[in-house]
Amino acid sequence: MTSEELDIAFKDAVARINMHEGPFPADFLLRLYAYYKKATNDYSRPSSKKEIINAFKTNALFQIQSITEDQAKQTYIDLVNNYFLYRK
Repeated sequence: MTSEELDIAFKDAVARINMHEGPFPADFLLRLYAYYKKATNDYSRPSSKKEIINAFKTNALFQIQSITEDQAKQTYIDLVNNYFLYRK
């Protein structure tokens, strides 16, 4: 997959998540959060009003610190595809 194709697929996966109206499992959301932040090169601090949520988000980011932005995009896409594949 070319870099351009990866970007298009990533944006499509983000749109699918944003359009979904049902709730997501908390662990799934944490993984999406971490891979999205890494894929978009956004290293701003988590901004939840609850410190425990910020701690979980920070830990999720820490766990994926060694992957590249493209790897994060691909993993995000895979997570979204698998989620919708198995939850129809």
